[in-house]
Amino acid sequence: MQICLCNTAVAFLIFNNQLFFLHLVNNKDIHLDLLRKLEENPGYTQRKLSQEMGVSLGKVNYCMKKLIEKGWVKLKNFSHNPNKVGYVYLLTPRGIEQKSKLTLLFLKIKLEEYEMLKNEISKLKQDAEKLQSGQ
Repeated sequence: MQICLCNTAVAFLIFNNQLFFLHLVNNKDIHLDLLRKLEENPGYTQRKLSQEMGVSLGKVNYCMKKLIEKGWVKLKNFSHNPNKVGYVYLLTPRGIEQKSKLTLLFLKIKLEEYEMLKNEISKLKQDAEKLQSGQ
């Protein structure tokens, strides 16, 4: 089994000699979440994004700058808007492509986690049955 922990913060638990990931937060997950939300509503503010995602405003700002630098998102300013806050974040064709790739990667990881949990639940049920039959 090979585990790549590049650019990743991981919390884990070792239970019955198996490694379980309790929570995985990395920039790819945040980037995917941002791309999803911006595709849904390009008019989101960074403050609203941070509230909905449960991350700091600074983290959203940093990630948005990176997405813009990578060419995945384009910031458009409507200077004729009397509101003066007329910004929208548009996914570029490259951003749409990357969102698709990140979605497939995320799905693969979640399916692997699901299989691990399914196996562990099965073992726990067997252990519980043994304990109940022994009493």
